Amino acid sequence: ASEAHVLDCGDGVRLMGYHSTDGSASRDLVILIHGWEGSASSTYLLSAAAHLWNSGFDVFRLNLRDHGRTQHLNEGLFHSCRLDEVLGAVKAIVRDFLHRRCFLGGFSLGGNFALRVAARAPSAGIPLQQVVSICPVLYPPNAMDAIEAGPRVYHDYLLKKWQRSLKSKLGAFPHLTALARAPDFKSLNEMNAYFIERFTDFSSLRAYLEAYAITGDVLSTLSVPSTIIFSLDDPMIPAADLQHLAPSPYLSIETTSLGGHCGFIMNHRLESWADHRMAQLFAQ
Repeated sequence: ASEAHVLDCGDGVRLMGYHSTDGSASRDLVILIHGWEGSASSTYLLSAAAHLWNSGFDVFRLNLRDHGRTQHLNEGLFHSCRLDEVLGAVKAIVRDFLHRRCFLGGFSLGGNFALRVAARAPSAGIPLQQVVSICPVLYPPNAMDAIEAGPRVYHDYLLKKWQRSLKSKLGAFPHLTALARAPDFKSLNEMNAYFIERFTDFSSLRAYLEAYAITGDVLSTLSVPSTIIFSLDDPMIPAADLQHLAPSPYLSIETTSLGGHCGFIMNHRLESWADHRMAQLFAQ
């Protein structure tokens, strides 16, 4: 049921995603955002989208900049502080596609984006009914430390995917010669520092990582009902950072003792409990 669409997100930025609809204006629409170096076609996003579709929702799976083979759409590199273009994408989706009510869901870094969008949505004129964030990145410096210190399988997976992405970016924009250094790095922190210095205005890696944190007062202005679903055994996002979120009557936090990072596998068919819970929350 999916059709690809390129969105005008403002300031010349284009993002691409996939819209699934039965053509009815009476159905609710869920916008889903994947995690870092994932895509609109990542297994976990397809799993959530399929369950939501089968539960009666229309779905729009959004690719962040430079994800899902979209490196050619914009010359500037992706980084996690590009919130305005994600707001622009959500606004365009709400404006251009028929729906009754609109919901937003995100996983990992996409969950971080979803909550930041929720905090800005009213002032941006975006009518969101509810947001669900699965294992969002909370305080990025601590998340990066956990990835660097944790099992190498997570670190190396992200490193290699990012390197492949930058290779594609260099193919689309050969004049960005600094991208050719990407295969030389063995550490995400080293690679981050190199690219932050050359492709952003941030003074340091730490300044960049702190700029997209959702701890502190960031969510204190929430006026869109939002739910965080979080596993206490997440190997990449320290659960201790949950206590540093601003309290809000619009924010609920649901935790499980097991679930890993965006896994929540509940049976031998590898179905995700989080998919079912997201659909329940939106249906309510």
